[in-house]
Amino acid sequence: MDERVAVITGGAGDLAQAIRKELVATGMEVDAPGRHLLDVSVPESVHGFFAGLERVDLLINNAAIRDDVLCAKMHPEQWDRVITTDLRGAFLCAQVAARKMIAQRSGHILNVGSFSARIGNAGQANYAAAKAGLIGLTQSLARELGKRNVRANCVMPGFLETKFSAGMVPEFKQQALEMHELRKFNTVEDAARFIAFLDTMPFVSGQVFQLDSRIAPWT
Repeated sequence: MDERVAVITGGAGDLAQAIRKELVATGMEVDAPGRHLLDVSVPESVHGFFAGLERVDLLINNAAIRDDVLCAKMHPEQWDRVITTDLRGAFLCAQVAARKMIAQRSGHILNVGSFSARIGNAGQANYAAAKAGLIGLTQSLARELGKRNVRANCVMPGFLETKFSAGMVPEFKQQALEMHELRKFNTVEDAARFIAFLDTMPFVSGQVFQLDSRIAPWT
């Protein structure tokens, strides 16, 4: 069998780099392009990038942006920008990668979600909606692709101390910490280790995994 190939979108991020390290250690060939190489909000960029790959065995839709503001003050452009990157970008990459995986009759699409999808944080209507959409996308992909031996799963890595969260106000971080029953955040290393392990489980598809100690009802 040819060497397995993984693509991690949003490759410049801390989580992406931690995942890359874990996957490389397993012997995978890993592409973790930054936005300058793969802009998931631009269809031409998506198609051009994946056209250069002979195969894709694992796609990790990690690219995401935030533009937090209360819904009453949110400009439609702020809504569109987040939805376009965080949800439509995942769809575009999954669509192109799935075609290669169907031809291979194997593959795994893993969407990086967020707890915000479950509780709808104030000031994150656009982000929460996009991440909630990822759950639906994950499960639809699992149903559509399962007969071709292609899996789809979603992982909510938890609140991580990364460049992505660095701009959040301290009060928001403290509120997030207090929601954790263990009173501690997950780490990028642990999240990456779980994601790499999940890829080794060939009978798991259509599932959502939350990697922290926050508790909220599933609705």
